[in-house]
Amino acid sequence: MPDRRLLLGLAGVALLPVPALGQRQARPAAPQRPATPQASPAQTPIGPVDTLARNAILVDADTGAVLLEKSPDDRMPPASMSKLMTMYVVFERIREGTLRLDQEFTVSERARAMPGSRMFLELGSRVSVDNLARGVIVQSGNDACVVLAEAIAGSEERFAEMMNQVARRIGLRDSTFRNASGLPHPEHRMTARDLSVLARRLMIDFPEFYRLYSERSFRWNGIDQPNRNPLLGRVAGADGLKTGSTEEAGYGLTGSALRDGRRLILVVTGLPSLRARAEESERLIEWGFREFDNVTLFRAADTVDEVPVWLGARPRVPLVGGRDVVLTLPRTWRERLSVRVAYPSSVPAPVLRGQEIGELLVGGQGVPPMRVPLFAGADVERLGLVERIPTVLMHRLFGS
Repeated sequence: MPDRRLLLGLAGVALLPVPALGQRQARPAAPQRPATPQASPAQTPIGPVDTLARNAILVDADTGAVLLEKSPDDRMPPASMSKLMTMYVVFERIREGTLRLDQEFTVSERARAMPGSRMFLELGSRVSVDNLARGVIVQSGNDACVVLAEAIAGSEERFAEMMNQVARRIGLRDSTFRNASGLPHPEHRMTARDLSVLARRLMIDFPEFYRLYSERSFRWNGIDQPNRNPLLGRVAGADGLKTGSTEEAGYGLTGSALRDGRRLILVVTGLPSLRARAEESERLIEWGFREFDNVTLFRAADTVDEVPVWLGARPRVPLVGGRDVVLTLPRTWRERLSVRVAYPSSVPAPVLRGQEIGELLVGGQGVPPMRVPLFAGADVERLGLVERIPTVLMHRLFGS
């Protein structure tokens, strides 16, 4: 963020000596503007792409392929993007039945006095969980976060402990929460990669609530506040998620768009301005849709290969993916795709349908690497004792 002191001009006025008659007065040096952050490369499967973002990651939500990354594992202040974790905890409580959307909670003095973005809750008023959720998601209300935290855990500090426990359970490896709002704290940190994982879990685990992230505005206490997400209404298919900004964090966004059945998740942080956040987010997510496509390599029931079965009632067992194997490929690099099937030389009977016995390894120049487990497509029983004897003898005599 530009230094406000420089933008406002000199803090004081210096007294200059009066020049002699006929002598030209030298102009005082103009205050220097802060240097504009320079774009630097993010890594992608098809070569570097410059971005102003300090940290960035672009992920295909269906395949998990990382299309772009720039310092995605740096622990940084997530600002209000950490409210995604706040709402994950809230949604879990609603799902398990310990919290209801129509349940009302009282606004405490601590909640009412919260600085930064607010829902503008009145002290002592009672507000429903449904409205508080919109106050957090659409208006980014720090006051709404505290009301929910105090109602669920008794205090914001204990709620932050719950956030940490849930974060570890759902696979956030480098996140530490110290409050519910994302206000600055030296130990409150996340990574861009963790934010992308959290965004995906919100979509998968709570599809009935995810729609709230696409609401364009919310009115409370006579104040209509717009959703700060610059992708909404600007990028086709954009439907979430959350912005964040502090002086230390810069401007950030965890965003997503669904287009033609394909969803991308983008996280950018450390941008210098609102405009840069809007333009970089749009540019990078459009780049992802333009440069990559999803290709179905195998259907769930397709036989990828067959594996010999040692002492089995049938000599081979089919290998299947168990699900549609969809790859995210650069549109211009499909001819360089490398697919390799790895499995043991034989698998001992009995074999159970669904047993993992191999893997599909995908790579190639410009192709995001991918590992797909392969499973037995059928049960194979073990031969009876009488039937096993000839096979064992042949193996010992001839090694086959």
